Amino acid sequence: MNQNSVYAITSAGTKKGELFFADVNTQLKNKNVTTDIKWTDSNLFTTITVDEPAPVLKAIFSFRVPDQMSGKIELQYLHEYAGISSSIGLTANPVVNFSGVLGTNVLALGTDISFDTKTRNFTKCNTGLSFSNVDLIASLALVDPCFHMGPIASQPMRTPSGTQHAIDPLTMVKARVNNVGMASAVIQHEWRPKSLFTISGEVDTKSIDKSPKVGLALALKP
Repeated sequence: MNQNSVYAITSAGTKKGELFFADVNTQLKNKNVTTDIKWTDSNLFTTITVDEPAPVLKAIFSFRVPDQMSGKIELQYLHEYAGISSSIGLTANPVVNFSGVLGTNVLALGTDISFDTKTRNFTKCNTGLSFSNVDLIASLALVDPCFHMGPIASQPMRTPSGTQHAIDPLTMVKARVNNVGMASAVIQHEWRPKSLFTISGEVDTKSIDKSPKVGLALALKP
């Protein structure tokens, strides 16, 4: 075998009652190409990863036998201030996925989108914004604000936003609210090392006649 190649085989078995389940994993590395093959009782999973076919890029090809609809190609781009992943199914009417994050450890913006070419609809459209510093973490998310080529969906878009603040080194306050009127808050105090006391509450601000939900939790660690 080529001196640049690495080859490994592992196997495992599990017995459940009278049944015995086994799988075999094989990995072959040759320069920047890694091939992973996993065989189970009824399926063969194959993933081929190419590191840096171009600078800062990674390409991944995967499929499962005998599922002829499982083939997928994915491209990943990694940078100090950005990460992007895009994939497409290898079918006549594939689902196209795109996700990406842009920012720093203080401020970041991300999105996750899926488009079904068969129905010509966006099946997933999520966007998020986050801010973080020493004692404050805040975030805003748009969950499934999709638009459709066909009839407009009646499901309302949810827009949650939240914040987290350290009152002192041992006490943390978290709050969250969304556009449909649900508000929640959590107060967490570390009363001894690795032991936490938590009070949480949730209220529907559009139905104040309903009783709010209140929770208490105590976590003890030796």
